[in-house]
Amino acid sequence: MRNLQITPNIAHRDNASVEIYFSEINREGLIDADEEAILGARIKQGDKAALERMVRSNLRFVVSVAKKYQHQGLPLSDLISEGNLGLIKAAQRFDETRGFKFISFAVWWIRQSIGAAIIENARMIRLPMNKIHEITRINRAIAEIEQETLREPTMEQLAQHLQRSKEQIRDALYSAPWTFSYDMPSGGEDVSLLDRLPEDVPPPDHILVAESERTAMDELLSGLSDRERKIIELSYGITGGHEMNPTEISKQLDMSAERIRQLRNTAIDKLRASVKTLTAAADLN
Repeated sequence: MRNLQITPNIAHRDNASVEIYFSEINREGLIDADEEAILGARIKQGDKAALERMVRSNLRFVVSVAKKYQHQGLPLSDLISEGNLGLIKAAQRFDETRGFKFISFAVWWIRQSIGAAIIENARMIRLPMNKIHEITRINRAIAEIEQETLREPTMEQLAQHLQRSKEQIRDALYSAPWTFSYDMPSGGEDVSLLDRLPEDVPPPDHILVAESERTAMDELLSGLSDRERKIIELSYGITGGHEMNPTEISKQLDMSAERIRQLRNTAIDKLRASVKTLTAAADLN
């Protein structure tokens, strides 16, 4: 995985080096749905080679997404770097049993990562220079630890890496909230900064993530009929409710459970076709 060079260090490459990067990723082979499912299962078991294969085969898609965010304060190389980090997180969280292609899941993580970086950059401009240097050091440490361990660092790991107290790091991160993942464990495996926030206060990037996911989902669902869309939304809890099975949906829509299954399968086939079309278009771009 180290050979991927996907940390923010890519941001310092000149234009010629970025062109070389484009040439390198264009040589990466694509994967089909069957291999994607196999890789997803292996990644769950901690297979680093499978994670690398999944990430490498989708680097071109990150570039196509990153290009759409140009001229918003960050160079393309930075946008690609952030998108690549989002791609890795998506690969680590992908559930191949849900029946959707990986890229339809990953696009939300890629967009969130890029969008958060754009917001962070705008905020950083208004911070004192010493605070910017401090946050930059922490961000670099986060990226280095992620690259080494393939997971987000704990607060203890950051403190040890930077030889700073946890309180100093936490204070710096809270001054620029989009530079930090609030679900990063701050102690044991199940304790995160998100757990320590008041329940009625959403993390600062809550609106960004929700808007990104809503936009991507609306694009996918727009090709369905109203009834098909409703069934998909209820089946997967997209509108905020719990995931419902065909029997539960049949009672709400006054249709048979078997008819619900048929319409759901038809809708899923349409969504898969839409994702395939979008992915092909992205590759062409």
